[in-house]
Amino acid sequence: MSKTNNPKSREPLFEADRIYTDTTSEGGDFRFDAAVARVFPDMIRRSVPGYTTLIPMIGIITARFAQDGTRCYDLGCSLGASTLAMRHGVGDRDCQVIGIDNSPDMIERGRHFVALDDHPALVELRCEDILDTQLENASVTTLNFTLQFIEPGQRPELLSRIARATQPGGALILSEKIRFEMDWEQTLQTDLHHDFKRANGYSDLEISRKRSAIEQVLIPETIGTHRERLLDAGFDRVTLWYQSFNFVSLLALKQA
Repeated sequence: MSKTNNPKSREPLFEADRIYTDTTSEGGDFRFDAAVARVFPDMIRRSVPGYTTLIPMIGIITARFAQDGTRCYDLGCSLGASTLAMRHGVGDRDCQVIGIDNSPDMIERGRHFVALDDHPALVELRCEDILDTQLENASVTTLNFTLQFIEPGQRPELLSRIARATQPGGALILSEKIRFEMDWEQTLQTDLHHDFKRANGYSDLEISRKRSAIEQVLIPETIGTHRERLLDAGFDRVTLWYQSFNFVSLLALKQA
């Protein structure tokens, strides 16, 4: 069922997530394709605990760290939820908000959401690979459940490039699904996450099929690994500001 309509094209912007209900469809790894783009808002709301709380908090963090004459990046912006939170967070500062994603389907639909938002801050959405895109003069950067989809060996250089591009007094918001060092904790947090999905209407079949599709492309790491890598990349301080089950968000700061 359609949730929101584009007043220009009248095309549904998103639908209910039923991707993993069809057992006759072929399997394969999870991809951010047109099918996922159509259901993504429903999918992430029902799959990521606290997501509807986390997004406006990104706006609040942006409001604290955004600087006049700088750029605010949303890397792996998907449909632009974090991008728009950052847009509202910059307020009346002279900041450019740039959302970047390598999925043409996500960028196309994301532009609908940006067009429907009436905040005056300049927003640009680019269809690019964040591993290749040029980063410069940043005061706030967001990686909102994006780094986990990048091959681990490529993560340090990306974070180093972000740190080098970040102005003194700037920040990186890093949200990730994590794994735990203790087996019992990993099992408990995974079970609680699956309980959350069931409470949001996903069947055991959908949970199982989604897990099989995503486990080869989403590679989680521990909080300790993220913290150490951020410090090695050139950030001066790292703090955990959000956690719900096995989903967290870290704030990495460069001293002014």
